[in-house]
Amino acid sequence: MKTVQKLSLALLLLLFSLTTVAQKKAYSSLAEAFMEGSSLRGDRGPSGVEWIAGSDKYSFTKRDGGAQQIWIRDIPGHTEEMVFNAADHSFPGTEQNFRYRSFQWTRDYRHLLFQCNFQPIWRYSGNADYYLYSLDDQSLVPIVSGAFTAEVSPDGSKVGYGKDGDLFSFDLKNAKHLQLTDDGAEKYYNGRFGWANEEEFGLVQAWVWSNDSKYIAFWQSDEREVPVYKLTDFQGQHPEYMEIPYPKVGDAPPLERLGILNTADGSRKWLDFDPEGGYMPRIYWTSRPHTLAVVWMNREQNHLKLYLFDVENGDKKMILEEKHPAWLDIFDFFAGELHLFYFPEEMDSFFWISDRSAYSHIYQYDYEGNLLNQVTSGSYDVVSIKAIDPAKKTLYYLSCEPSPMERNLYRIKFNGKAKKQLTSGPGNHRVNVAPEGRWFIDSYSSTKTPSTVNLVDEKGKVVRELAGHQRTLEHLENYKYAERELFSFLTTDSQKIDGYLVKPMDFDSTRSYPLLLAVYGGPGSQGVYNSFESNPWTQYLAQQGYVIANINNRGNGGYGSAFEKVVHKQLGIWETQDFAEAALFLSGKAWIDRERIGIMGHSFGGFSAGMSLLLHPDVFKAGIVTAAISDHRNYDCVLTEKYMGLLEDNAEGYRESSMVHLAGNLEGKLMLVHSLMDDNVHPQNTFQFTKALIDAGKSFDLKIFPPGAHGVAYDMNSQFMLYREYLNWLNLNLKGQE
Repeated sequence: MKTVQKLSLALLLLLFSLTTVAQKKAYSSLAEAFMEGSSLRGDRGPSGVEWIAGSDKYSFTKRDGGAQQIWIRDIPGHTEEMVFNAADHSFPGTEQNFRYRSFQWTRDYRHLLFQCNFQPIWRYSGNADYYLYSLDDQSLVPIVSGAFTAEVSPDGSKVGYGKDGDLFSFDLKNAKHLQLTDDGAEKYYNGRFGWANEEEFGLVQAWVWSNDSKYIAFWQSDEREVPVYKLTDFQGQHPEYMEIPYPKVGDAPPLERLGILNTADGSRKWLDFDPEGGYMPRIYWTSRPHTLAVVWMNREQNHLKLYLFDVENGDKKMILEEKHPAWLDIFDFFAGELHLFYFPEEMDSFFWISDRSAYSHIYQYDYEGNLLNQVTSGSYDVVSIKAIDPAKKTLYYLSCEPSPMERNLYRIKFNGKAKKQLTSGPGNHRVNVAPEGRWFIDSYSSTKTPSTVNLVDEKGKVVRELAGHQRTLEHLENYKYAERELFSFLTTDSQKIDGYLVKPMDFDSTRSYPLLLAVYGGPGSQGVYNSFESNPWTQYLAQQGYVIANINNRGNGGYGSAFEKVVHKQLGIWETQDFAEAALFLSGKAWIDRERIGIMGHSFGGFSAGMSLLLHPDVFKAGIVTAAISDHRNYDCVLTEKYMGLLEDNAEGYRESSMVHLAGNLEGKLMLVHSLMDDNVHPQNTFQFTKALIDAGKSFDLKIFPPGAHGVAYDMNSQFMLYREYLNWLNLNLKGQE
């Protein structure tokens, strides 16, 4: 049956490619492309999947007429049960319909802790109200309002939460609150990070329950000496300003120390640990009683130490140390993996993903710091550990094998034997793996196959299709489509570079088309995968007659340490060299116009686009630079000093990586775009670049969006306007169309 389905899909795609394009519709507008083009992402699979530990079940969310629902599916029993329906509840004491932003299960899976009425503070964090729901009696009980974070204890007896800079616990039996800290103040937090640490180390909740629920370990953050940056959108007669403690390159970062709270009596003690001007970006409770693991890194983040603390007697021991001439990672932002250390509760050892062997691989250590085994090896990067089965001495991991443009799930023994690939079929796989690896949900696609979501067992056998791509096939029947094509080339220094291109709809090899590189290019990121082309903006550009391309440039992840870390202390140099060589390689095709090559990007992609214009003006004739860092000294010290080093050690590197410094090199057409309320890459960057361009006598176009954050647009109308501005500008400067 599976073979028949694959043949049917292949035949359908072949028929689509052979069908006369005149029979299919073009998008009548950019808005239609964005709305209808969403069908290219495939059918909607289950949302909000959470595995029920120790069972063959998972929970997922649905909506019925706008009402939020939570269901549990029993896999072997082939049954589904609704365990919560928001339509049946209102906020306690009101007639207001109940709605939630997120939820978490208690460990007994008999209660749900809901986060509601979320009020954002920074990009990922904010204050919210929390309610506890009982599956047994369907009661919905308010726990706390206006809390920054909240989490049920592992034993299910308490809810810990942070509010107004302090930490508290709520006893579910006697319904009493216990204040655990009392010195929180403005810019002085217990259990909460400041902007830079939250943004760059990936964590919002700055406290962790111990496995036995006896303790809470927490960070105390002091931002009182951190410089403040102010933002305003200039609305109203007297504009209001948002103030952000934001440590830029060379500034003092927040002062931090680690504390331990006894949740029974509320007592507090501090760990005897001096961060020595560096960071403590991760803490983990281990399987040993009252033992906390603490990760320390120096300010440049190229020196790491792992300590074990006995929180009862204060003893500490360093058990692991690692150095790298460039930098070290403790999480993977772009893969959505918050941890590279793993401390299973049932094991007296831990796992760590390190690139010490030139590629990222899994290592197992005991609690004395002895290396027990290198679990994986080879010329590929391991992305993350997805599940660990201590009883079978087996772990499940995601890696870039066999291709950096794909992700696949593997199973392997702790000793490195009995390795097996569990995902099947070419393409990029995103997986959600059950505890101990008994099941996983596989969402995948390739350039030839639209997105599919399957439920798969531990042997790699597909047991159920959870979502297909009927919506995509129907879209392809009705609309013109430009597919993604993968390519590779060798640079002038013999480095292989992977990329993709999308040809114009109604492609005619006898015509000549403008080329647009749409890039990001930042360290550890990746722009090219073997996945189905589903970006509506790309499709609309292809309809307008553009060739769109991107590459995995040096600095990107997935290709080993040397490929990624060559950009250390010189951001923008190797990346733009690769962009320029990619453009020249593609312009060797008869149907690409060498004189009409553009580049665009957002955030680091904006920096990449701008630097490409400035360093390779003979290649790029036009570029769109959105929300870009014009000078790395303007960005936060946590991320920037990791990649660029300390300013006093690399002043020349900072200068040569600055668009402000290089503004006089501009020869092509340039459009700058920024929001005044961008709390990430401050508008200061664009205005400094603007002045440098004016001083150099260079013409450019500038688009300012007063509201909006790092994404620039602030609602649907402004989103469409932004992309219309992009298109009109590209048409004018690459096609000569007014």
